[in-house]
Amino acid sequence: MVSVRSKKKKNGQTMDEKLNTLRAGVLGSNDGILTVVGVLFSVAVATTNQFTIFIAGLSDLLACAFSMASGEYASVSTQKDTEQSVVTKERALLKTYYQDQLDVVSDYYVDQGVTKQTADKIAKDLMSKNPLETIVSVKYDLKLGHYMNPWDAAFSSLFSAAAGGIFPLCAMTLTPVAFQWPATILAVCLSVGLTGYLSARLGNGLVKTAIIRNIIVGIITMIIHYSVGVLLAV
Repeated sequence: MVSVRSKKKKNGQTMDEKLNTLRAGVLGSNDGILTVVGVLFSVAVATTNQFTIFIAGLSDLLACAFSMASGEYASVSTQKDTEQSVVTKERALLKTYYQDQLDVVSDYYVDQGVTKQTADKIAKDLMSKNPLETIVSVKYDLKLGHYMNPWDAAFSSLFSAAAGGIFPLCAMTLTPVAFQWPATILAVCLSVGLTGYLSARLGNGLVKTAIIRNIIVGIITMIIHYSVGVLLAV
């Protein structure tokens, strides 16, 4: 029996749902690192007071984490609403234009290399059993009943952004003053390199390119904010 774009599930989630949560986590971590180090560098150049630096960095860490979480929640909620709207529309089309929907499924299998006669049989078999599930899978690559969860994305982004920002914050405020700058630079390069690696692995991209790109962006971010701090301190 031929199934329609079946997706492997684990613990009740489709692969797309799991990847969406991981994506939010990776992006949140990267933003947490870069926004916090930006504030730390700007403030640390203007003052040597460790408590002031710590409070500034901690405040930005919390603001970044909640901002990322709310942004992910809004974005994924919109995606979920769109997916549910599509299902509602297809349910109505099945009632009024069933034959057209049947033809869509048949044409899909023809495009996959199946003969027209066989495609018609497959389409009729699938549509007789699970018409709505079949049509949303064929037309939109959606798994019926499995929508992107905005809360999963929000919490993933919240905690990862906070965790990412902790690295530069701890390096800048807990390392002895004589070593705080090189320690922070090293912490940022290692952490953004790690997020570059994870993002490439999740997206099946070029790992080396992603790591180098993230490190370069991190270094540019530090240079810019260091320069801003110098200007403010003048």
